[in-house]
Amino acid sequence: MLQNIVLLLSVALPLMGSPGPASMSLAATGSTFGFQRGGRYLIGILLGNSTVLLMIAGGVTGLLLTIPNAVPVLTVLGLGYLLYLAFKIATAPVVRRDLDGAKEPSTVGGFMLSLVNPKAYAAIGAVYASGSIVPEQPLLDSALKVAILIGVNIAVNTSWLGVGALFSKVLRSPRTGRAMNLAFAALLLASVAYSLLR
Repeated sequence: MLQNIVLLLSVALPLMGSPGPASMSLAATGSTFGFQRGGRYLIGILLGNSTVLLMIAGGVTGLLLTIPNAVPVLTVLGLGYLLYLAFKIATAPVVRRDLDGAKEPSTVGGFMLSLVNPKAYAAIGAVYASGSIVPEQPLLDSALKVAILIGVNIAVNTSWLGVGALFSKVLRSPRTGRAMNLAFAALLLASVAYSLLR
């Protein structure tokens, strides 16, 4: 069983931790608003990804995909929110005292992003289906995979927010801060384009 857990983690960490729309938006939020103010958005991402995981484990995702036009509608909704988020990141004030009136992304925004993020379904689905921990006990196997993958979800997404927050502490210059906001917004848009073109 331990070997199967290690195998699951070896697949989960790179797939779920690799850059994508949610991770780039978390890093950008951390860079712009800091770790504490990005916490609510992180909670939304975590809850959304956990919901996606439970939908995959329960087979709900397969049912949703049978609804005509569900995938294009979800893709357009996700793209719209990500474009809005990239704009907010790119135009956010860069000097800390100017952020008092700025509004960080919300818990609901993070949750909704996770639900319409194609990378979340692809990565979590691939990891969930990659193998079994206890093949002879399907219910226990599913419960263990869900618990482990929720732990990975928490670790990697908290890390992305933390990486962004570290940038905000290191880069105090307004010019550098503006460049960082623009870079994170561009990375977010690039991750969206990559997700759509795959």
